[in-house]
Amino acid sequence: MTDQNNTDDAGLTADTVDLREETAETAPEVADHDRVAALEAELAEAKAATLYARAEGQNMLRRAEKEAQDARAYAVTGFARDLLSVADNLARGLAAIPAELREDEKLKGLVAGLEATGRELDSVFQRHGIARITALGERLDPNRHQAMFEVPTADAEAGTIVQEMQAGYTLKDRLLRPALVGVAKASD
Repeated sequence: MTDQNNTDDAGLTADTVDLREETAETAPEVADHDRVAALEAELAEAKAATLYARAEGQNMLRRAEKEAQDARAYAVTGFARDLLSVADNLARGLAAIPAELREDEKLKGLVAGLEATGRELDSVFQRHGIARITALGERLDPNRHQAMFEVPTADAEAGTIVQEMQAGYTLKDRLLRPALVGVAKASD
């Protein structure tokens, strides 16, 4: 072995040996840096997943609260629809009593009692958010009215409700039953 090449027993030069020693010293720093970067990326992913999970939980809670609120508000829908036929029959019965029988002393108490029952029923409807839909004179709204026939007339604008066959009702902001109506059409 010559001194000019400055090699050791393995055939490596001194420069190569120095480079290996230097790399061995910095390699742990590079490995630590890579590991820290990987852990930071993992932490960022975990934070994002936590935020998404928290947001989804809040959304589920809001949906559940809304569904529970709707269930409380509209639970009586079927019962309310059934009561509408009672109100209709009471109104028809009162309308069928002729004016001369209303003045008869024998029937005055009966008529007064039926009218009071109608007012009480209207009061109960109002307390529970059941409202009658205004129809006569209004423009036809297919979301609230159901047109049953058209009437040619010059007295009203086409599309205006001129006759109400059955009253419509809403429960709070939802349609309970559409009003059955006759609608004006342009006369021929």
